[in-house]
Amino acid sequence: MTVFAQTQPPKAAAHIPDAAELKAMAARFAPTELKVDTSKLSAGDQKALVKLVQASRLLNDIFMTQYWSGDHALWKQLQVDHSELGRERASYFWLNKGPWSALDGLTTFLPDVPAQKLPGANFYPEDMTREEFESWAKTLPEEDQQAAKGFFTIIVRGADKKLKVVPYNEAYNADLQKCATLLKEAAKLTDNASLRKFLSSRADAFLSNDYYQSDMDWMDLDAPIDPTIGPYETYNDEIFGYKAAYEAYINLRDDAETQKLGAFAKHLQEIENNLPIDPKYRNPKLGAAAPIRVVNEIFDAGDGDHGVQTAAYNLPNDDRVVAQKGAKRVMLKNVQDAKFQSVLIPISKQVLAADEQQYLDFDLFFTHILTHELCHGLGPHEIEVDGRKTNPRVEIKELYSALEEGKADVTGLFALQYMFDHAKDMGLDSVLKIDANLEKKLYTTYLASAFRTLRFGTHEAHGKGMAVQVSYLMQRGAFVARPDGTFAVDYTKIKDAVRDLDHDMLTLEAQGDYVGTKKFLDQYGTVPAELQKAIDKMGNIPVDIAPRFGTADALAKGKE
Repeated sequence: MTVFAQTQPPKAAAHIPDAAELKAMAARFAPTELKVDTSKLSAGDQKALVKLVQASRLLNDIFMTQYWSGDHALWKQLQVDHSELGRERASYFWLNKGPWSALDGLTTFLPDVPAQKLPGANFYPEDMTREEFESWAKTLPEEDQQAAKGFFTIIVRGADKKLKVVPYNEAYNADLQKCATLLKEAAKLTDNASLRKFLSSRADAFLSNDYYQSDMDWMDLDAPIDPTIGPYETYNDEIFGYKAAYEAYINLRDDAETQKLGAFAKHLQEIENNLPIDPKYRNPKLGAAAPIRVVNEIFDAGDGDHGVQTAAYNLPNDDRVVAQKGAKRVMLKNVQDAKFQSVLIPISKQVLAADEQQYLDFDLFFTHILTHELCHGLGPHEIEVDGRKTNPRVEIKELYSALEEGKADVTGLFALQYMFDHAKDMGLDSVLKIDANLEKKLYTTYLASAFRTLRFGTHEAHGKGMAVQVSYLMQRGAFVARPDGTFAVDYTKIKDAVRDLDHDMLTLEAQGDYVGTKKFLDQYGTVPAELQKAIDKMGNIPVDIAPRFGTADALAKGKE
């Protein structure tokens, strides 16, 4: 029997980096200034924006509490060490929001802390096993079981040493009270009705722990300022994938790009109806057309600002909201552009032959991320297993995130190919900029981008999902390693290989197949040796960006 104990790993015996090594580790994140023109906002919205940034900063505090029980004490200790080593440690700690390096398998870079991030973060007692939780949960009434497995509760030990549920609004009450106050102040300042409604209901949710109505209001948000603030992603709960971490993204909407890309949303049902899966698993009626937002990021915090930066997100995760309204896709265009320029172009020069580099294309890099987010909303969401109505997230548990990220990538490729093939009938010729090299641009950019994602490591859901993709596609001969260390797409094989991979991933989700998913991830979830050799030579290429929030800082000083 495998026991997923949440006990602290032994103290790190591995090498602890010195100041020079930490500086080199930090250099893997290219400093990038994020400046956004807010001058066209109304006076009220400019004042509301200041409050939103202030509220978001509080989520760093909550997230650090969620991440590790010792996080705050260690951060306080690091800040008073003004030696060169102390400064480098503090700087790299803040980039990771903890003592574990996101780009090194979440292993520690500091002494006297757990060697690796705890699988359950600080959502569960450190001595709790998976089996203990499952046995305990079965003894609870149905409503209490749902709370124990819910997004917005932590599990602690009571005075009797037994497990018990504590809702987020109790566990993080002080910070949430302050955050709610700032959101209500921002709501009074904005002159946009939908923003006012969302900020008010989200403030109420912070205090009540009921996020349903505010998620519905967020879906209806139609405002120049496009904030995402609250507990959302469950990646840090590596035991079950149940618990949501607090994060914030304060964005300004890009209306021109949003309108252009919104054209894709009109065809989601047609793509769903043609997914490479048994027709009985397709959804005959998707939720109402979900909004797509292209934005430029002004500020992020909490789970949104540690380690690798998010380029896009697909929320909310509440299946009740998704069933009624779909899910909103938010594309962070200035973040994506920074990643493309700082990371992907240098990678392409190493892994693509000279005559293939002409096919690297930002528009298709950007568009594939869009379809990735769109395709989180396609495929199985409400399923039946052994006569029970359930969903893939619950059934596939801690393996779901890696499978779902891979499925979204591959379904995104399938969807784009479908739109290429039917562009005229769909009226997408001009949006997709159809030309003779479009497919080469798509798959070559996807190949180069795979290296970018794999450098995040396979401990992380996106990296694990990408390892599965490249392993599968190489085994099918769709990706080819050349003797000179470069890689190529076999255009005669890539379409069929993508279709087959999409079928396999969608079917695992449709059947809620935990055992099958584990076998699938074990079989394909390792980076092929040829690719790893190429990745090992990318030491001088940044892995990601480290944002500098120039506009947010200026707002705080009253300069905007």
